[in-house]
Amino acid sequence: MRLRGYVGRMRWGTRTFLTQALVVAVGVITAALVAMVVGPPLFHEHLQQLGHLDGTAEMGHVEQAFLEAGVRSLGIGLVVALTLAIGLAWLETRRLRRPLEQLTAASALVEAGDYKARVPDTATSPEFNAVADAFNDMASRLDSTETSRRRLLSDVAHELRTPLATLTAELEAVIDDVVPWDHDSQQLLTLQAARLKKIAADLDDVSRAEEGRFTLDTHTQPVWDLIEPAVASVATRYEAKGVTLSADSDPGSVAADPQRVGQILGNLLDNALRHTSAGGIVHISARESRDEVVITVTDTGDGLTPDQIAKVFDRFYRADTARARDAGGSGIGLTIARSLALAHGGSLTAASPGPGHGSIFTLHLPTAPAPERVLIDS
Repeated sequence: MRLRGYVGRMRWGTRTFLTQALVVAVGVITAALVAMVVGPPLFHEHLQQLGHLDGTAEMGHVEQAFLEAGVRSLGIGLVVALTLAIGLAWLETRRLRRPLEQLTAASALVEAGDYKARVPDTATSPEFNAVADAFNDMASRLDSTETSRRRLLSDVAHELRTPLATLTAELEAVIDDVVPWDHDSQQLLTLQAARLKKIAADLDDVSRAEEGRFTLDTHTQPVWDLIEPAVASVATRYEAKGVTLSADSDPGSVAADPQRVGQILGNLLDNALRHTSAGGIVHISARESRDEVVITVTDTGDGLTPDQIAKVFDRFYRADTARARDAGGSGIGLTIARSLALAHGGSLTAASPGPGHGSIFTLHLPTAPAPERVLIDS
């Protein structure tokens, strides 16, 4: 038990070296014993076949000479072999120990919360390189997740700050009789409460979207049956702002969840309305192309720069921060829309000729049901 405990406390390199040395030593001793046991009888048999008689002085001298020569040569050879084998085992152990120590050190840093830790590339072996690459990929994902978590907490705090501050200020003003409790105060509080409710709903949606927990009720239906309700739901707001909204569609069908596609189109139309001034035009159209339906939402609004296009689907990203926040956008509608498109087995992309020249959002949906990839809806 004491020996086992002592061995268990040894470092990996020491244990590996001692194990290899023990294997080599056992092999050498075994070879020597086999040679000592098997060699002399065989040599004696060959002498008899050559006509030498047992018990003669000549035969005894020859056998003694063979035994001594064999023991010396075998002993020297085995010592040399044992020395070389132990040396090679020590070198190999030392070569393997360094990447393992690097991996251990990097693992300790990751465990302590330092997700920037990486295992450097080594030329030890393909297996060690594969382990190092897997560890680095894991650390990168953890670092990305931690960065997203911190950004999400910061963004959520920022999003909640404005409506909460408005609610608090208005309530304090009403309580202190600075402003009367009238229709305007009630409308303001209702509006801010609705904004908080929308932010909470959007956060839940984006969380479930990124975790793949959307449940889709997918079936084939005319694409116009998806576009028409989305247009009707925003028509009043478009008219109130003075933005022209038009729509057309090929007579094709699409495999989709009408509620979720309505959510995608609603977010796209809301986004277009926020960034299109009075007198502008927003047009939604659908075209069938091979095994998919392509729905585009085109506006004559603010437009996007290449850098904005690259970030437009990021959570809480706003091309025009002040205008989007004043308009009540949560900043994650497009994130949710793209996640829903991916859940359908399609895609959602953005393009723009440039600032001031409008934007084009393109939704691709399959005409056949997407492979089953949806998990559990919480």
